[in-house]
Amino acid sequence: MMLAAIIVAAGQGSRAGPGPPKPYRLLGEKPVLTHAILAMLAPARVEAVRAVIHPEHAHHYQQAVAGLSDSRLLPPVRGGETRGASVLNGLETTPAERVLVHDGARPCARRAEVDRLIDVLERTDAAFLALPVRDTLCYIRNGELVPGPNRQDLWRAQTPQGFRRSELIRAYGAAGLGETDDVTVARMAGISVTPVTGSEANVKITGPGDFAVAERLLRTASATDVRTGNGFDVHRFAAGDHVMLCGIKLPHDRSLDGHSDADVALHAITDSILGAIGEGDIGTWFPPSEASWKDATSDRFLEHAANVAAERGFAIANLDCTILCETPKIAPHALEMRKRVAEIAGLDVGRVSVKATTTEGLGFTGRREGIAAMASATLVRP
Repeated sequence: MMLAAIIVAAGQGSRAGPGPPKPYRLLGEKPVLTHAILAMLAPARVEAVRAVIHPEHAHHYQQAVAGLSDSRLLPPVRGGETRGASVLNGLETTPAERVLVHDGARPCARRAEVDRLIDVLERTDAAFLALPVRDTLCYIRNGELVPGPNRQDLWRAQTPQGFRRSELIRAYGAAGLGETDDVTVARMAGISVTPVTGSEANVKITGPGDFAVAERLLRTASATDVRTGNGFDVHRFAAGDHVMLCGIKLPHDRSLDGHSDADVALHAITDSILGAIGEGDIGTWFPPSEASWKDATSDRFLEHAANVAAERGFAIANLDCTILCETPKIAPHALEMRKRVAEIAGLDVGRVSVKATTTEGLGFTGRREGIAAMASATLVRP
């Protein structure tokens, strides 16, 4: 399905206090809206992101996205007189089978919650992030406490909220543009909406005190988003006169057997990167059943994995590979291998380690039947 995210940020945000419009106030080093955009770009399944902005805020918006180069970010569209009108403008200018509608004032939405929402949206008509109400709610009339609603039946709605685009357009046509919540509009049109458990971290900035809360949450999230992945690969020896290891051609009395060039070290390193970001393995992206990858050079696999990591917002902090073999000798070529891996992945050579060990004559590597490699990758999202 084609999935797009629409970020509604056309309000003035007067309740946020004096200063620039709320979407463009700084949280750390980035405006509120920039954080919201990055949150919607984080899931790989989101194929387009479009912001709906106030017509007088174009200059602020350009400054907010100046450092973003993701091709999925579309030009903004003008907001309307009401939130409903802004949502409808975004829907009508962003063709997609399904859409996520997100508040530009929610900068802390986390990829895990958004991914869960998308999972549910793929099998339902509509879904939204929400949290159950935990406090007792009261009605107070004329200074007197009167019986309140049962909290077990109450949830706090969050965004993003997901819909079939055509159905939400139809729902707004029936309900009008005065409503302030898309789930309410959908329910009024008879659309079944499924709640998906959200996060207390997904706060909405309304008043002046909310900025400090959001900044603390973002700082905590960024400080802990460190990923580690592992990779392991094996290839047997076959007839030949060289082996490919870490992108380097080493003369040898045999070659490694594989669908591609059988560079066991680059395969392990590639899988370690993909594993760190939860994006499968080489076989997921380059199936051996496809003839197009026959005899392919493995530098293409590593380069692709590094690019996928960068698209997800991750920087590779370290790559560490251990090659298990009796022959050929790795130590004389280790520095050249490190340089080649660093070149392919776009890293400083100081972030790459290549080393080797034997298995003391034990196992298939000890019997010189093949070569194995294991690797680990450390990735960070700044």
